Amino acid sequence: MVDSRDYAFEGVRPTIHDDARVSHEATLVGDVRVGADASVWPGVVLRGDVAPVEVGAESHVGDGAVLHAASLGDRVMIGHGAVLNEATVDDGALVGFNTTVNADVHVGERCIVASGTVVPNGYDIPAESFVRGVPARATPLDETRIDAESIFEAYSTGGYTDLASRHSELF
Repeated sequence: MVDSRDYAFEGVRPTIHDDARVSHEATLVGDVRVGADASVWPGVVLRGDVAPVEVGAESHVGDGAVLHAASLGDRVMIGHGAVLNEATVDDGALVGFNTTVNADVHVGERCIVASGTVVPNGYDIPAESFVRGVPARATPLDETRIDAESIFEAYSTGGYTDLASRHSELF
């Protein structure tokens, strides 16, 4: 997809896999890469100017989220209104609605970051953690009562890929 919301920065344009779905209402700037079967919903801003933005295969970026110089692995879910600045999120992780993930943060594989969480600069969150609070604190998933498998099943499978494919006018 190339439309008026797809902007080059210093000669570099976004690259979108043919099987990805990017809303016409999203803004992509510069060195942005969107992988196969990923979805980028309305109001999202992906700005790859100071460093690339990467959205891995089967990852989904919810309405109104902002990613600046951030990298997402495969099967990552980013909730509506989340802000990620110069952060890395590994495969299978979920970042909840209205969460802020600041610079130099690394979110490990299969983490669940609760809605509204604020992760300060420089945090390294171990794989399979539940992260919540302002400021964020992490607890190993196996020490919580959270049914992580049902959450991953609901959000890290092809459900959003299917939903995006059913929106014929949005993408």
